[in-house]
Amino acid sequence: MKRRECLSFLTSATAASILAPLAARAQQKLWRVGIVVGGVRTPAYDGFLQGMRERGYISGRDYTADWRFADGRFIRIPGFAEEFVKLKCDVIFVGTMTAVEPVRQVTKSIPIVMGYSTDPVGNGLAASMARPGGNVTGLASAGDDGSAKQLELLQKTVPALKRVGVLRNPDSPTYASVLKNTQAAASAADIALVPIDASDPQQIEDAFTDFVKERVQAVKVTADVLFLRYAKVITDLARNRRLPAIFPQAEYTMAGGLMSYGESMFEFYRHAAGFVDRIFKGAKAGELPIEQPTRLQFVINRNTAAALGLSIPPELYALADIVIE
Repeated sequence: MKRRECLSFLTSATAASILAPLAARAQQKLWRVGIVVGGVRTPAYDGFLQGMRERGYISGRDYTADWRFADGRFIRIPGFAEEFVKLKCDVIFVGTMTAVEPVRQVTKSIPIVMGYSTDPVGNGLAASMARPGGNVTGLASAGDDGSAKQLELLQKTVPALKRVGVLRNPDSPTYASVLKNTQAAASAADIALVPIDASDPQQIEDAFTDFVKERVQAVKVTADVLFLRYAKVITDLARNRRLPAIFPQAEYTMAGGLMSYGESMFEFYRHAAGFVDRIFKGAKAGELPIEQPTRLQFVINRNTAAALGLSIPPELYALADIVIE
């Protein structure tokens, strides 16, 4: 083969090796994911995007993400679902369980992936955990709200702890069960509880004023999408009232809360990306077993501890998954 012919052959071969993957990429389907956020976007949703990247999906290249924010107004969610149907979304990812049923009422064909839920079978969202049926699958809480451990951590942090305020949202679907678990744990630890309900920002502020009047020594904030939406407001109230507080998710501690112990929404959402991946590859939502991560995450904010004049025992720092400096 002559030198010029050889160079021409090599150039053509090189070009083909470069263009072939590009051509394959061009022919690849661009997936469409509808994302329903019950409140406002929090860092937890970055877990879903990270999970997608870990599985080789880049937003804008392999899929488009259509975000919809209810901002706490769940009446808007059916409208979001109707938009997703018109957009022909391949999957709908739902960050909060409260939004699942409104979406399912609109579409029985588009797969729905729950980023987080509690008792999906008991709440009528699935026929069983192993085989949900219908078009819903995803993640569910293991059922441990961490109440006993949260009170134990407060006892190890606050000297002679005997009186704890509990912030609750009466509209929460887990309202009764969480109170029951907390009361049982408090009784075993010889702690008196002062539960106060709040369902809007003004009531939240009033609740902390009442906690001070009731002379509680610490506060436990229960898991709720409304409270998570106002994480910064709540952590500032606790800090300004000089009330040591423990929270159910790391987002609160990142926002300035003292401690958090509970399920990581970031990890739930990250794991949920695996369901989306399997659906893209042909799996049916109703045949994918609902999964229940069991690991709880403990986070301490050292700066807040110092601001409150608290000395966190070294053994707690040793137990912490994350220490915010």
